[in-house]
Amino acid sequence: MPVVALIIIGAAAGFLATRLMRIEADIPTTMLIGIAGALVGGFLLRTLLAVMGWLSGFVGAILGALLVIWIWRTYIKR
Repeated sequence: MPVVALIIIGAAAGFLATRLMRIEADIPTTMLIGIAGALVGGFLLRTLLAVMGWLSGFVGAILGALLVIWIWRTYIKR
């Protein structure tokens, strides 16, 4: 079952990624891009959490704060 789920999620991710990056690709290439992206993204996320531990939470908090500041500057403070 995990392989089937990986193919389905990879196909969806590949479709979205090719549309966001405006790349025209056939269905097998789109699926391959999505599956490779899922593997790379999962590996990087696991590595970050394993290596950084609690520090990854700190990095997440900084990124969240940056997002809040961006929203505040873009929409509230005009």
